[in-house]
Amino acid sequence: MIHEIYRSIQGESTYAGLPCIFVRLTACHLRCRYCDTPHAFAHGEPLAIDDVVARVLELGDQLVEVTGGEPLLQPEVLPLMKRLADEGRIVLLETSGAVDIGPVDPRVRIILDLKTPNSGEVEANLWSNVERLKPIDEVKFVICDRTDFDWAVQQVKDHALLACCPILFGPVHGRLNPTDLAAWILETKLPIRLQLQQHKILWDPAARGV
Repeated sequence: MIHEIYRSIQGESTYAGLPCIFVRLTACHLRCRYCDTPHAFAHGEPLAIDDVVARVLELGDQLVEVTGGEPLLQPEVLPLMKRLADEGRIVLLETSGAVDIGPVDPRVRIILDLKTPNSGEVEANLWSNVERLKPIDEVKFVICDRTDFDWAVQQVKDHALLACCPILFGPVHGRLNPTDLAAWILETKLPIRLQLQQHKILWDPAARGV
């Protein structure tokens, strides 16, 4: 089930600022308190993999992000991402970290969104996913407050995440001042990347399809 396919500027990850095609799948089993895409919990249309790939190729950009919802809830996403990689696209997968990433094509760049305590879904983190991370992958933490920040830093240390791949900390938009988060990151003296949601700066934070 496809919720929407559109072209925009990549607002997050180490690819932020680049033109990107977003393939948003329907459904999510989590209910994070700060979720900004509840519209993707339902409402979509069934599209054949061939049709999705054709639409992506028509839009033309090299960078493609498969997101949701939680895209790994649909098993068809696995052959879809393989097809996109076969077409020479740089494929990003945004996933909650609550579903096994083991079956994902190794060419796909996984953005693992580990859930912090104030998300309300911290118990959903599947920590075995950390062992499957590749250097081309990324881990992000969405930070609500100092409690979340301290918890996230501890996970970075306990799981040696900086040795795996880039680590990104982003503030919940409109809740945590990014200047405060920047100061906290500097305190750690760790190479953690501050992530701002560029699409929410460029456009209305509630806008869809941007």
